[in-house]
Amino acid sequence: MRLLESLQQHTGLTPSQMSDYAELPRTTGYRLIAEMTDLGLLQRSSTDRIEPGHRLWEIAQRSRLSRTLRQTALPFMQDVNSVVRHTTQLAVLTDAGVLIVERLSGHGAVVNPAEVAGTMPTHLTSMGHVLLAFSPKHQVEEWISEHRRLVEDQRPALPTELVETRVRGYARISGEINPETTGLSVPVLDSHGHAEASLTVVVPRESEKIPQFLMALQTASHGISRGLRNDAAT
Repeated sequence: MRLLESLQQHTGLTPSQMSDYAELPRTTGYRLIAEMTDLGLLQRSSTDRIEPGHRLWEIAQRSRLSRTLRQTALPFMQDVNSVVRHTTQLAVLTDAGVLIVERLSGHGAVVNPAEVAGTMPTHLTSMGHVLLAFSPKHQVEEWISEHRRLVEDQRPALPTELVETRVRGYARISGEINPETTGLSVPVLDSHGHAEASLTVVVPRESEKIPQFLMALQTASHGISRGLRNDAAT
């Protein structure tokens, strides 16, 4: 796992670099890398760098995030993106931050650093605000307690903002990740009313169409939520 995690942080490493990042003796690292390569979990690039292998991709496609959540959400995301014509993304909350599960974009879309399988800061994104605001109360309290110093330093108004987000039913954050953009997010709710995921668009900060974008997001999130509940019932 430490070898795989080294590739999560750095793209394309040599076997010696991977071993060092994983804090393994190089002989042990070389042996494990060779075995993982034989199994298709790792592969060598044309420049002899180690990269994730096709078997990891195949296994990941069978996870619930991809098989159920992503597949259910994708048609609705495509509908939203046809209206917004910038970036539409689906995310879930993890210990490391907000994990991007899917991302659609268009020609001329505003700058957005989020990437599929990458994480974004929970406290600074509309995705994170929605996911926290619609989580069970004890989970929100635990998250804020664990990240108290971060919240106090960078987002002291977060507890109040989460209450406001839950009342409104959506989160809107402008200029935090990029000064020219606005993130607009709504929750995808499970049968208990808790956020299973967030659906987000990243658009120009001064766009006059934000009310229209919000309506498209809300319609799509209802459809995704319904689809997930139907899947769980079958």
